Amino acid sequence: QVQLVESGGGLVQPGGSLRLSCAASGITFRLYTMRWFRQAPGKQREMVATITSGGGGTNYAGDVKGRFTISRDDAKNTVYLQMNSLKPEDTAVYYCNTWTQSQNYWGQGTQVTVSS
Repeated sequence: QVQLVESGGGLVQPGGSLRLSCAASGITFRLYTMRWFRQAPGKQREMVATITSGGGGTNYAGDVKGRFTISRDDAKNTVYLQMNSLKPEDTAVYYCNTWTQSQNYWGQGTQVTVSS
C-alpha cells in the first residue's frame, strides 16, 4: 500500500526556518510528481509546492515563492520542503501528496506553528 509520512513540523518564531520531510513507500518514488499542500483552520487547502519526476521542474504558490524550496532525494524516497523567512500566516497543517489515475494519496499531516 502507498504510505506518505510527514515529519519536521513544530513551533518556530517569525523569520525562522523549518524543513519538512515526507517519506514515501509503496510506489516507485522516482517516477512520481510530488506536492506539498497546507490548510489553516477555516481556510481552504492550498497547493504550496510541486516537484516533477526527476526533479527537473518546480512550481510554487505566489505567497511562498522565494521563501520555500521543494526538493527530492530519490535514493531515500523522500521529498523535502525547506521553509525560510516564516510568517504567522504560514501556520497550518502541511500535507504531502501524490496521485495515480485512480486515487490521490495524502500523508497524515504535520503541524507548523509560526508565533512569537
